[in-house]
Amino acid sequence: MATRTTSLQSHEGRCHCGAIGFVYRTALAPEDWPIRACQCAFCRLHAGLTTSDPAGSLLFFADEPEALNRYEFGLKTADFLICRNCGAYVGATTRAGTTRFGIINVRVLHSLAGLLRNPELMNYDSQDASERQARRELRWTPLSA
Repeated sequence: MATRTTSLQSHEGRCHCGAIGFVYRTALAPEDWPIRACQCAFCRLHAGLTTSDPAGSLLFFADEPEALNRYEFGLKTADFLICRNCGAYVGATTRAGTTRFGIINVRVLHSLAGLLRNPELMNYDSQDASERQARRELRWTPLSA
């Protein structure tokens, strides 16, 4: 059973050079975060391990706005956020109407690496664009303004 505190705890992640990053807020203890290893070519190439919390919040930021690269591929249903300077993949965003959602790449949370679960292998190749969007609205974290 997942351990949830009564208040949201903040976790900040940054790319290798520190130009872009996020503040992820969740009441889940890090050892209870769902860790996913998507099996698409992009995520395998970047060794991405992602998490999200639909009851949490997420804010992406760019201390160096010119370093933020938004990359779309495949069905073009999400923007993958990559640093132009160091190449790190920090997370992804999607939009459903006026609501925005996101996931983080836990690999940029260096201080928590030893606390996180082993990843669950995920394969979304059979999902069409509407199925992907519905899954993301259910599982991804709402973005803060």
